[in-house]
Amino acid sequence: MLDLLLRALLGGLGVAAVAGPLGAFVVWRRMAYFGDTLAHSALLGVALGFLLDINLNLAIVVLCVGLALVLVTLQKKHIIATDTLLGILAHSALSLGLVAVSFLDNIRIDLMAYLFGDLLAINQADVYWIYGGGLAVISLLVVFWKPLLAVTVNEELAKVEGYPVEAIRLLLMLLVALVIAVAMKIVGVLLITSLMIIPAATARKLSKTPVQMASIASLIGCLAVCGGLWASYRWDTPTGPSVVVCAALLFLIAYTLPFQKMKRFG
Repeated sequence: MLDLLLRALLGGLGVAAVAGPLGAFVVWRRMAYFGDTLAHSALLGVALGFLLDINLNLAIVVLCVGLALVLVTLQKKHIIATDTLLGILAHSALSLGLVAVSFLDNIRIDLMAYLFGDLLAINQADVYWIYGGGLAVISLLVVFWKPLLAVTVNEELAKVEGYPVEAIRLLLMLLVALVIAVAMKIVGVLLITSLMIIPAATARKLSKTPVQMASIASLIGCLAVCGGLWASYRWDTPTGPSVVVCAALLFLIAYTLPFQKMKRFG
C-alpha cells in the first residue's frame, strides 16, 4: 500500500510541476479550449494503442502531437473559425475514441479511469514516462522561455524583433500535447486541462512576474495533488476529481484573500 501511495504521489507531483509553467502560457494565450481538444483525443490514442498493440503512452503522445499539427495546418488555411474548428475536433475525437473502444472485444477497459483519471493506477513505467517527458518539456521551456514570452505578449512585435513566431507557436502546441499525453492517467481525459488551467489561474492572483506565476503554478499544482491524494485515501473518493477539487479550493482561497493581481499578464 505504501508503494502504491508513494508511486501515485511521485507521478502526481511530476505532472503538476510540469503542468504549472505550461498552464501559465495556456492562460496567457487563452488556449484552454485547445487543451480540451487535445485531451479529448487522448482516448482515441488509448483505443488505437490497444488495437495496434503498442505502448499506450506512446500512442497517446503520437496522436496528440499529430492532432496539434493538424490544428495548426487548418488554422493557417482559415477555412473555419478557430473555436468552431476546435469544437468539431474535440467532440469528434472523443466520440471516435469511444466507438473505437467498443471494438475491443477481447480487452476490458476501465473507461471511467481513462475519462476521470486514477492516480493510484499508475505503474512504474508511467512514472518513468512522466519524469522523462516532464524533463524534456521543462528543458524546452527553459531554452525557449524568452521567445515564448515575447510571442505571447505581442506576436507582431516578436516578429519585428526576429523571432520565428509560427515555429514558436507550434512548439507551444506540441509541448501542451506532450503534457496532456503524460498526464492523462492522473486526472483523465475530461479533467486534464483543469490541472493546467486552475493552478495557473490561481498563481496569476499571487504573482507579480511571469517567472513567479510559472513557479507558483507548479507549487499550487503539487499542493492540489497532495490534497487530492490524501482526500482520496481518507474518504475513498476518486483521485482525479479529488485533485481538481483541491485545486479549485485553492483558487477560491486565493481570490478571496486580498492579494495583488499581476499587472502585465493579469
